[in-house]
Amino acid sequence: MNEADALDLIQNAIWTILLASAPAVSAAMVVGLAISLLQALTQVQEMTLTFVPKIVVVLLVAGFSAPFVAAQIFAFAERLYGHIEKGF
Repeated sequence: MNEADALDLIQNAIWTILLASAPAVSAAMVVGLAISLLQALTQVQEMTLTFVPKIVVVLLVAGFSAPFVAAQIFAFAERLYGHIEKGF
Protein backbone atom coordinates (compact mmCIF):
# COMPACT_ATOMS: atom_id res chain seq x y z
CA MET A 1 0.00 0.00 0.00
CA ASN A 2 1.49 3.26 -1.10
CA GLU A 3 0.49 6.87 -0.50
CA ALA A 4 -1.84 6.99 -3.51
CA ASP A 5 -3.77 3.96 -2.27
CA ALA A 6 -4.06 5.46 1.20
CA LEU A 7 -5.30 8.77 -0.20
CA ASP A 8 -7.78 6.96 -2.44
CA LEU A 9 -9.08 4.99 0.55
CA ILE A 10 -9.46 8.14 2.65
CA GLN A 11 -11.18 9.96 -0.21
CA ASN A 12 -13.63 7.07 -0.64
CA ALA A 13 -14.30 6.98 3.10
CA ILE A 14 -15.01 10.71 3.26
CA TRP A 15 -17.24 10.54 0.19
CA THR A 16 -19.17 7.64 1.72
CA ILE A 17 -19.65 9.57 4.97
CA LEU A 18 -20.91 12.61 3.06
CA LEU A 19 -23.35 10.54 1.00
CA ALA A 20 -24.61 8.60 4.02
CA SER A 21 -25.21 11.70 6.14
CA ALA A 22 -26.61 13.91 3.36
CA PRO A 23 -30.32 12.97 3.68
CA ALA A 24 -30.53 13.61 7.43
CA VAL A 25 -28.40 16.75 7.35
CA SER A 26 -30.29 18.28 4.43
CA ALA A 27 -33.65 17.50 6.04
CA ALA A 28 -32.53 19.11 9.30
CA MET A 29 -31.30 22.14 7.36
CA VAL A 30 -34.59 22.56 5.50
CA VAL A 31 -36.67 22.21 8.67
CA GLY A 32 -34.40 24.59 10.57
CA LEU A 33 -34.64 27.15 7.80
CA ALA A 34 -38.43 26.87 7.68
CA ILE A 35 -38.79 27.21 11.43
CA SER A 36 -36.42 30.16 11.62
CA LEU A 37 -38.34 31.85 8.82
CA LEU A 38 -41.57 31.24 10.74
CA GLN A 39 -39.99 32.63 13.89
CA ALA A 40 -38.79 35.72 12.04
CA LEU A 41 -42.22 36.33 10.52
CA THR A 42 -44.10 35.90 13.80
CA GLN A 43 -41.35 37.36 16.01
CA VAL A 44 -41.55 34.38 18.34
CA GLN A 45 -38.04 33.82 19.65
CA GLU A 46 -38.40 30.50 21.44
CA MET A 47 -35.12 28.58 21.42
CA THR A 48 -36.65 25.16 22.09
CA LEU A 49 -39.14 25.39 19.20
CA THR A 50 -36.62 24.12 16.66
CA PHE A 51 -35.50 20.95 18.45
CA VAL A 52 -38.61 18.77 18.40
CA PRO A 53 -39.49 19.20 14.70
CA LYS A 54 -35.87 18.68 13.69
CA ILE A 55 -35.57 15.50 15.74
CA VAL A 56 -38.81 14.10 14.35
CA VAL A 57 -37.89 14.91 10.74
CA VAL A 58 -34.34 13.58 11.07
CA LEU A 59 -35.63 10.31 12.56
CA LEU A 60 -38.22 9.95 9.78
CA VAL A 61 -35.69 10.70 7.06
CA ALA A 62 -33.17 8.33 8.64
CA GLY A 63 -35.81 5.61 8.62
CA PHE A 64 -36.79 6.19 5.00
CA SER A 65 -33.22 6.57 3.74
CA ALA A 66 -31.80 3.60 5.67
CA PRO A 67 -31.62 1.36 2.57
CA PHE A 68 -29.69 4.05 0.67
CA VAL A 69 -27.27 4.60 3.56
CA ALA A 70 -26.77 0.87 4.02
CA ALA A 71 -26.10 0.46 0.29
CA GLN A 72 -23.46 3.20 0.37
CA ILE A 73 -21.70 1.68 3.37
CA PHE A 74 -21.92 -1.81 1.86
CA ALA A 75 -20.44 -0.60 -1.44
CA PHE A 76 -17.57 1.06 0.42
CA ALA A 77 -16.94 -2.10 2.43
CA GLU A 78 -16.90 -4.18 -0.76
CA ARG A 79 -14.38 -1.82 -2.37
CA LEU A 80 -12.24 -1.93 0.76
CA TYR A 81 -12.33 -5.72 0.99
CA GLY A 82 -11.56 -5.93 -2.71
CA HIS A 83 -8.43 -3.84 -2.15
CA ILE A 84 -7.43 -6.00 0.81
CA GLU A 85 -8.00 -9.16 -1.20
CA LYS A 86 -5.77 -7.92 -4.03
CA GLY A 87 -3.13 -6.71 -1.60
CA PHE A 88 -3.72 -3.07 -2.53
